[in-house]
Amino acid sequence: MACAMVPLDEQQVTEAAGPMGKERTLPALHPDRKEERCFVPYKPPPEDSSPAEVEEFLEHGRFITEDLDWLLNLPHDKFWCQVVFDESLQNCLDSYLRHAPRGLDPSSLPSSPAMAEMQRSIHRAVFMTFLRMATHKESKESFITPSVFGEIIYNNFLFDIPKILDLCVLFGKGNSQLLHKMIENIFTQQPCYYGDLDETVPSILQVMDTILAKCGLQCEGAPATEPLKLNSHGRPSAMTMSQQDLVDLVLYLCDSCTTIQAFLDIFPAACSTFHCHSFLNRLASFYEAAVPDLEKAVRKRNFDDKSLQEDLWNRVCHSRRRMVETAHLMLQHTCLQPILEGSENIQMFVEELLQHFTSFLPEKRFLADYDEQFPVADDVSLLQQAFPLIDETRTSYLLQGVADAWDSVGRRRPQARPQQTPSPEGLAIPGAEGGAGAWGGEMGVREPGEGGESPRGAEAARDMPHKGDNSTFHGSNQGYVVQGAACTISAGELESLLSHIRDLLPDLGEGFLLACLKQYNYNSELVINYILEDRLHPDLDKLDRAMPRPTKEELPPVLSTRSNVFDDDEFDVFNRDQVDMTRVWKGRRKGESTRELLDNKQHIAELKERYMAYETVVDEVVVTPGEPGATYDLDDYDDEYDDTYDINQVGANDLDGDTDLLNRRPFTIPQVLRQGGKPTVLEEEEGEDEEEDEKDSAVKRDQFVQDPALLRERAEARRAAMQHRKGYRPEPARERDVVGKPKGQGQTTETLLDRRKKEAHKSRGANHNRRAMSDRKRNKGMIPS
Repeated sequence: MACAMVPLDEQQVTEAAGPMGKERTLPALHPDRKEERCFVPYKPPPEDSSPAEVEEFLEHGRFITEDLDWLLNLPHDKFWCQVVFDESLQNCLDSYLRHAPRGLDPSSLPSSPAMAEMQRSIHRAVFMTFLRMATHKESKESFITPSVFGEIIYNNFLFDIPKILDLCVLFGKGNSQLLHKMIENIFTQQPCYYGDLDETVPSILQVMDTILAKCGLQCEGAPATEPLKLNSHGRPSAMTMSQQDLVDLVLYLCDSCTTIQAFLDIFPAACSTFHCHSFLNRLASFYEAAVPDLEKAVRKRNFDDKSLQEDLWNRVCHSRRRMVETAHLMLQHTCLQPILEGSENIQMFVEELLQHFTSFLPEKRFLADYDEQFPVADDVSLLQQAFPLIDETRTSYLLQGVADAWDSVGRRRPQARPQQTPSPEGLAIPGAEGGAGAWGGEMGVREPGEGGESPRGAEAARDMPHKGDNSTFHGSNQGYVVQGAACTISAGELESLLSHIRDLLPDLGEGFLLACLKQYNYNSELVINYILEDRLHPDLDKLDRAMPRPTKEELPPVLSTRSNVFDDDEFDVFNRDQVDMTRVWKGRRKGESTRELLDNKQHIAELKERYMAYETVVDEVVVTPGEPGATYDLDDYDDEYDDTYDINQVGANDLDGDTDLLNRRPFTIPQVLRQGGKPTVLEEEEGEDEEEDEKDSAVKRDQFVQDPALLRERAEARRAAMQHRKGYRPEPARERDVVGKPKGQGQTTETLLDRRKKEAHKSRGANHNRRAMSDRKRNKGMIPS
């Protein structure tokens, strides 16, 4: 019987042994106490899923689950005897860690429901076995001395660094807290694992060098390889290697990056060990050298199986995300976390973080991808809050370098996301809970159409999590979708945020809380922190803290307020219950031809009645005595009558003498009807014309220049005759006076009139009428306008 309250490593048990049943005393942990049981190794699910292979997998998995369930039901001492001394058990557990499908493996999602259920059962049984193996104290009566526990697991190779890395990859999603306590207990009880980890990091760096060597590249900071031989055909590259080598290389890279990221995420204390080997700088240089070469090979090489090309592209993108997340984890736990916790040497950590970011500046591709997932501006903002003495010139140079990195890779920088500021527990770390941004098209193909079928970036960014993993790669920013500088949340999420804040601060009104959430991009923790520390925005301090939620005004119906040019017409279905559907048709009207349309004279009949009213014309209206004039529209006032000239005596001043009637132009026969080309006049005027001809013939024909005075008299006579015919009465001749009296004495009316006439008629003389003549020519079309 085991003694109570004694650790297992000190317990002694007495049991019967041999055919005679003789009792003997043995230590609680002894090989003879092990049960004889054979644990079968694990085999992954078949890919073709034939009935025979499915049945074999299910039977094999049933053996494993039954054996592990039997092991877990053993008492504490029996369990440890079986674990320490049964090699078949260790082979079974090691086979599962080695062959269990990872997230991107096709076998991770079996096609058969029975196979999927069996895989989950095996997965749970193996995890529970390792969890119990990592626990040195199950109860007050069942425990092992911590130092002895460390020696047992270390000397018997129950746990080692490769096993721990595989445990993080397989069981990290959905079981991160349990796995963290499990690994932390292992490293705490056996510090030798830190030494093993320190020796493992150079091997991981060697993995990077091996991948670069396969691609014909060399990482900055890596040891120099041997020089290229002269008789060699050239350096190998991802484009020239065989397709199978490329597939193996991508699988190797994906598995390595996923394993490292999962381990550092589950056990952040290991970041310091990686940091001592300058792992971060080597990772950035490796990313800058290997990722573009592998992407180009996967994109441009011809694959017979397009599904294989898509799978390789997914794995390359998955590796990129994991490398960026690994870099962020190391910066977070080695530099950012001590700064935000307010350690003593805060200046040293600030300087180290800035040096890391500065070292990233030459790695343009890595820096752009890192800034897309974890914005550098957010980290710089946190540094400025935690350490106000930071050099602004240095931070500005760093941010400008990030912008230049985006330009150099030829990608468009996404919209700035809201910066996360201090939370109630301290300053918030951006992206500390996982990824922060979906790598969609920007992380996909950047050179479309370069040959081959390029997988899409959004599909390449997908990941296949294990069952129970609800994490996504779209950031964990309080559950709402970030779009640029503002946040779009649903009504349910908004109510959840309000209830969360009001549970802590019930005296605040919902209207005030809505304004605070809108100001701080719907970050409830930030709002609570600022309210408790009384550091709200000045605009929020002016608001009433008991302000209720504003009532939403109901908008009037759209149909009642609409205004349209077709309102109340014959087709307005919103205001009419009946519509003549015979006037509505789609396309060409059925049964209607061009001839029928032309033969339709209906419009003539409609206009006939209107024009019938114009047929009756009455010249005289007989008025019956005694009837008022209004009956015949005789007394109506005619507003259209123009009475402008009623008071003017038209023609009163005309000189209608007997000679005026005779001075008209005589009637002549048109030139076309004349005979002999000479004009003929009426017979009664022929005598008068002959007398005028005789007078004209009496003029001397040999006179070269006539007397100017005579010419002026004739012109004046013609002008007077013309004015007389037009009824113009000339004003009495007088001398115009435009000079007038001296200034200041006033001018007479005649002087003002003379000046006005001179101003109006001055264009008639000299060269003052150029504009008038120009307008005249333009109106007649002689000058192009």
